[in-house]
Amino acid sequence: MTQTTRSDYDVAVIGGGLVGSAIAWGLAQHGQKVAILDEGDIAVRPSRGNFALVWVQGKGLGLPEYAGWTKRSADNWTGFSAQLREQTGIDVCYERPGGFLPLLSEAEMEHRANQLKRLHNQPNVVRYDYEMMDRAAVAKEMPFIGKDVVGASYCPLDGHCNSLKLLRALHTGISLSGVAYLPNHRVERIEQREGGFRMVTASGEVRSGKVVIAAGHDGRRLAPMVGLDAPVRPERGHIIVTEKTAPFLKFPVGFIRQTDEGGVMIGDSFEDVGLDTTVRNGVTSTIADRAIRIFPLLGKLNVVRTWAALRVLTPDGFPIYEQSTSMPGAFVATCHSGVTLAANHALALAPHIAAGGLPDEFTAFSARRFHVPAAA
Repeated sequence: MTQTTRSDYDVAVIGGGLVGSAIAWGLAQHGQKVAILDEGDIAVRPSRGNFALVWVQGKGLGLPEYAGWTKRSADNWTGFSAQLREQTGIDVCYERPGGFLPLLSEAEMEHRANQLKRLHNQPNVVRYDYEMMDRAAVAKEMPFIGKDVVGASYCPLDGHCNSLKLLRALHTGISLSGVAYLPNHRVERIEQREGGFRMVTASGEVRSGKVVIAAGHDGRRLAPMVGLDAPVRPERGHIIVTEKTAPFLKFPVGFIRQTDEGGVMIGDSFEDVGLDTTVRNGVTSTIADRAIRIFPLLGKLNVVRTWAALRVLTPDGFPIYEQSTSMPGAFVATCHSGVTLAANHALALAPHIAAGGLPDEFTAFSARRFHVPAAA
């Protein structure tokens, strides 16, 4: 017989990955009594596939508000990581040296330049510094580039961290802040009850005044229960990790980065395969070939691990942040940049949820944008 328990919280956050943990941490800093309802390690966790980038350049083409939101989070990251370190003693190894996106042909250079120009020409976009650099300029900063590299885009606002330490710091921080982490609590139903919400799970019942759906792929199922919409889909990405080697790369480089521990992460695939996380050797070979063209020395390193995970993508690739109009107090938060946006989720989004509503600046991120009638 399943044991039924009742608990009362100010906020229940559904999802214990990077998005849910950052929001829960931020809520706790604002005096909220919080529970995280997490499915457990059987969940399809997008956090397993993150690349640990805090990345600004190129983001926001098609939604200029997202460029500003991303820059704001990157600017907040230094203070955010310092707060986590002070509270938990865990250094998430955040650095902001700027980031490069190497390009392997003149056609790629032209496409990238046009892409960034169009992004910064959007009305009301928050502009930031970036540069298109030729091969000679790139080689001065990264002397190990291969002969096929013709140039790169560079942005001084880009950085990276140790994402495993980030998740550990967030979970340590929420524990120290009194957040109840409830694994094996897959939410089956959400019901509005007595001015709040009732979450029914296989491990018991949880009640809260507010609820935040930050459940990644499962947001598609859960959001309609509170009058919201989260039309997300999975996109598979492969990651390769090499053995540790001497430091040679101080910059995060698009889909290649050397970690603080010395290994090199490589990831550059975008596959529409549903919920399939099978590793495909052909895909990893293609990823490795391009990486070796950029940095030939990678060809001498042994691969120690390869895996695939699933990004959470909306139809336009941008986040959804929204409060339910039919059930106020219910929120959805979903995105595919859980590391980059962690600082904003903790420091900018969570305070509004704690206060009970989202200001007008979040209107651009409503899922209503997917339901605008086509012009006649």
